[in-house]
Amino acid sequence: MYDLITIGRSGVDVYPLQTGVGLAHVDTFGKFLGGSPTNVAVAAARHGLRAAVITAVGADPFGEYVRQAIRGFGVDDSFVATVEGPPTPVTFCEIFPPDDFPLYFYRGEHPPDLQLTAESLDLAAIRDAKLFWFTGTGLSQEPSRAAHAAALAARTSGWTVFDLDHRPMLWESPEASQEAVRQALPHANVAVGNLDEVENAVGTRDPEAAAQALLDAGMRVAIVKMGPNGVLARSRDEYVVAEPVKVDVVNGIGAGDAFGGAVCLGLLSGWPLERTIRFANAAGAYVAARLACADAMPTTDEVQALL
Repeated sequence: MYDLITIGRSGVDVYPLQTGVGLAHVDTFGKFLGGSPTNVAVAAARHGLRAAVITAVGADPFGEYVRQAIRGFGVDDSFVATVEGPPTPVTFCEIFPPDDFPLYFYRGEHPPDLQLTAESLDLAAIRDAKLFWFTGTGLSQEPSRAAHAAALAARTSGWTVFDLDHRPMLWESPEASQEAVRQALPHANVAVGNLDEVENAVGTRDPEAAAQALLDAGMRVAIVKMGPNGVLARSRDEYVVAEPVKVDVVNGIGAGDAFGGAVCLGLLSGWPLERTIRFANAAGAYVAARLACADAMPTTDEVQALL
């Protein structure tokens, strides 16, 4: 049995090794493992959890790099498929600290991770995992949308976390995204998203109203990231507003994935919501103070030291 299984995007992140410079003027780059659900699995593995990721890569050298990186970070790659044809996605970013990190997705029309099929899934492993993590982006195309539906139908217990992860450029229209997200919400019991993402899911970016709407939609836990104002989290009997942990930001892109891996640890450890959110905030801050995403994910002791 896995502590957690994530499903969705994977690829290569290419980050400039100079900050404050646009891509047109960057001289050198670094290559890193990318894809939010893949990085969440890495973050969770750093905390000692047994993690696996369900994704797909192209039959190319970048695909082999992604597989090797996943294994190297202690995440099970047994559910990583190889798709002939489309290349492994590459994402570039620009780094303008403290809060401007534009992303440029080179995913093609139908990237490998959106070609996952229901028939290819190990539904028994998904059913038995203590926690299952999926994202909004995985719902953006078929057959991935049907694969997600099959996975969610297999879940009968444990934590099912919906990372609302909204990337507008990867959807055919705002309406298509909103409809798919709202159909998936009833199959989760935890939702995590920033203000734009909760607005896409429940129609409001007011943190209090959004958290309440997510609870009304069936969530046991609703987590709303408020940027520089911290995080608001609610369950039926707990209410938390956590201030951000102050660090000198280098690259904020991987912070959300570190936050997610830490949330997994808190949920699976049975921590009170306040402890979980404060720990997750610190994990996110730890990564925001570093260039990379997966490579920078902290251990539990490193987060505790920052706290």
